[in-house]
Amino acid sequence: METNYRETLQADFDAFDLSEELGFILEEPLTHLPDYYRVWLDLANNLTHLIESRKLRDRVHKMPVLSPHLLSNHRELRLAHLALGFISMGYVWQEGQQAPGQILPKALAWPYWNISRRLGLPPILTYADSVLANWKLKDPTGDMEIGNMDLIFSFPGGESCRGFFMVSLLVEMAASSGITVSPICFLFFLSAQRWPNLKVIKMTQPLRCSDHVEPAAFHGTLRIFLSGWRDNPMLPRGVLYEGVSNEPISLSGGSAAQSSSIQCFDALLCVQHEGETGDFLTRMRDYMPPAHRQLIETLSVCRSLRDFVIKSSSSDLYQAYNSCVSALADLRSYHLNTVAKYVIVPGNQVRSMGCPLRGVGSALNTTGTGGSNVMVFLKSVRNTTQKALILERPTTSRETKM
Repeated sequence: METNYRETLQADFDAFDLSEELGFILEEPLTHLPDYYRVWLDLANNLTHLIESRKLRDRVHKMPVLSPHLLSNHRELRLAHLALGFISMGYVWQEGQQAPGQILPKALAWPYWNISRRLGLPPILTYADSVLANWKLKDPTGDMEIGNMDLIFSFPGGESCRGFFMVSLLVEMAASSGITVSPICFLFFLSAQRWPNLKVIKMTQPLRCSDHVEPAAFHGTLRIFLSGWRDNPMLPRGVLYEGVSNEPISLSGGSAAQSSSIQCFDALLCVQHEGETGDFLTRMRDYMPPAHRQLIETLSVCRSLRDFVIKSSSSDLYQAYNSCVSALADLRSYHLNTVAKYVIVPGNQVRSMGCPLRGVGSALNTTGTGGSNVMVFLKSVRNTTQKALILERPTTSRETKM
């Protein structure tokens, strides 16, 4: 029985591309590709210097058109997608808001498009790239803690850039114990066995951007390189992928809304976002690895955990469920306050000083990198999460007898 359970659980981990220890985080990402692709890694590894010296676009224009067919496994594809994603964002935004690149050259666009199709990801830098697959250990024998971790690729912004992505990765690490219990809950739920104790999600503790990221560096330097070309006034028609399409393509930039973990918790806890917010979150699933998306969709269509807790009349289940929902709401409140500190306040300061591109600048201050109205969106998801709380405490059979 135990063997069958473990085999079934391992099959679920494999099917949903989950790490039993790290959840959605890619285990042991590669840092090297076959020598044929050296030009990609040379550009990505030197991206900050090339952007700051305004040489990246010239180097990209001299790139040969390389075939992606020598990439033979998932980790190689993920590293290639990560490298081309960083190069693409650097290429488009090398000159900042004033002159975004409107065409990705064929040597960049064509292999990027084909690698993306093989992975089931869009050809733009996603959260799954920049956070889940963009880390390495300084000491391979050491632990996964922030002092022993570094980025594979980076943007201008120095330690604030490293801190931003590392903090996001630490949040995902904190979420991993809750993510890996999701298939367990699913199995128990379907088999009608005794329900396991729900784990309280504790993800706000590592989310201390102030320890690692300077607001001015994030807003003034890093954030532009996370911006996509959908619902973006700086690129209203999108970006043309040369050799791929005759029309510009619109794609959203990397966003926490693309976190498989957060949407997985929503699905497991039956937090149902509706209207524009729900539509946006559903669209953001297209920016996740297909296996992660499948887990979210599987949890979304199964029997309602919330209804199960209500009908169980179990005080323990009620408390465990509400603790999880409250923790998720707390995370979203913390995220809301962090965005205010790192986006809204610095943006207002720049605007008060007189921004030369007022229309563009003011739009960037209120629009998230994924293209949503950032504060409206974050308040909506926080409020909807709070509404999932079960307000009436069930009465147990023991309490009824008393």
